[in-house]
Amino acid sequence: MNITITFVLGFLAAFLAVMPPGLLNMTAAKISLREGHTRGIVFSIGACIIVFIQTLIATVFARYLNRHPDVVEILQRVAFVIFVLVTVYFLLVAKGREKVEEELEPKSKRSRFFQGVFMSSINVFPIPFQAYMAITLASLGWLQFDTTSIAAYVAGAAMGSFAMLYIYMFFFEKIKHLKFTSQKNMNYIIGGITGIISLITLVNIIKDLK
Repeated sequence: MNITITFVLGFLAAFLAVMPPGLLNMTAAKISLREGHTRGIVFSIGACIIVFIQTLIATVFARYLNRHPDVVEILQRVAFVIFVLVTVYFLLVAKGREKVEEELEPKSKRSRFFQGVFMSSINVFPIPFQAYMAITLASLGWLQFDTTSIAAYVAGAAMGSFAMLYIYMFFFEKIKHLKFTSQKNMNYIIGGITGIISLITLVNIIKDLK
């Protein structure tokens, strides 16, 4: 597989994953809006370094799973249960009251960098998501698990995440008043995404049983 194509696949996977309004992109946008684009970019760099590491871990794990199909079958069922629980959780949470938005206190560039590192670190969802994507792409023959391809995919994922955070930073002023940016609708969007993943996983499990 061409390295450029592998990079683009990683870029698109991460780009789409960060597209729904979430903790990282909304925080990056608010920092950029209130403290300037530079600090928003510093926050995003910190976040994307962790995305790079998470995607690397996920891809290496996916390589192991690809060599042990029996383990994949077990984890596929576990993943289905987890995605269903996450879907139910976010859809139920979305019914609750929206939290009052807190003002961001001005901080230094260094603190914003480490804030990005911290907030991205506590968001472990990219690891199972990227592992799932890597296995799926590999099954389609679009991703190889050699060192060069993994490096290209991981680099693409980090750049894709940064690109979407960058878009949020520079267009948040225009979209901040839209209804989809509310906490309640953000929960619905996340729940919807995990619901779709649950359905895809269920279809794959049923296919394997035949």
